[in-house]
Amino acid sequence: MTQLEIAQLGNPILRQKARLIENFNDPNLSALIDSLLQTVASANGVGIAAPQVSQSYRVFVIASRPNIRYPHAPMMQPTVMINPQIIAYSEEKVQDWEGCLSIPGLRGLIRRYQTIEVEYYNREGQKQRQILTDFVARIFQHELDHLDGLVFLDRLNSNQDLYTEEEYQKIVF
Repeated sequence: MTQLEIAQLGNPILRQKARLIENFNDPNLSALIDSLLQTVASANGVGIAAPQVSQSYRVFVIASRPNIRYPHAPMMQPTVMINPQIIAYSEEKVQDWEGCLSIPGLRGLIRRYQTIEVEYYNREGQKQRQILTDFVARIFQHELDHLDGLVFLDRLNSNQDLYTEEEYQKIVF
């Protein structure tokens, strides 16, 4: 597995709609997934999308676990999601903090659906359906935005909801 360089805000790939994956048996896809898993772990992330490592494909990893960036994150096994989509969502939205490996040093208060029902393909190409809630639902929505050329800054209600990492740390800890 190889840790990949994370594309930073301003890199055009972060603003492009990623391509559907059609060949689940492609060895390049397997290598990309392995690298996403390594990169998200090394960067203390809870999720990472292929465009963040300069690959325009509709695949991301959700890897929620407590770490220095998200000390209260729930623990879960890293989950690979290929060609993901939201098929239903709750009426209730909640506002909470988000950061991004592609936008270091900033955090924002972002409104997201509290509960979502999602479909995706796993690494073996099998269709999966799940209901996600709270923090994990937030990660899914954040990573799905990356596949559509959006970053969390695009979801800010106000610039007053944007904080530096240093000020965020004062509030959270």
